[in-house]
Amino acid sequence: MSAQPVSLADIEAKLRGIDDSVRGRVADKRQTLVAGAIVSGLFVLLLAYFFGRRTGKKKTTFVEIRRL
Repeated sequence: MSAQPVSLADIEAKLRGIDDSVRGRVADKRQTLVAGAIVSGLFVLLLAYFFGRRTGKKKTTFVEIRRL
């Protein structure tokens, strides 16, 4: 067994390779991720709007005034 010491350059080269790999994948999927984030954000806003409207209708009191 001839164990060679691991140098700083070896570690740096390995980490740069991993970093480049991850950055390449993210760059390829960036447009899809941004579009998905926008669509899900709009969906959450619509849900909040409709649930807020529904709650407002439940708590509204109708007062009817009639002239005699």
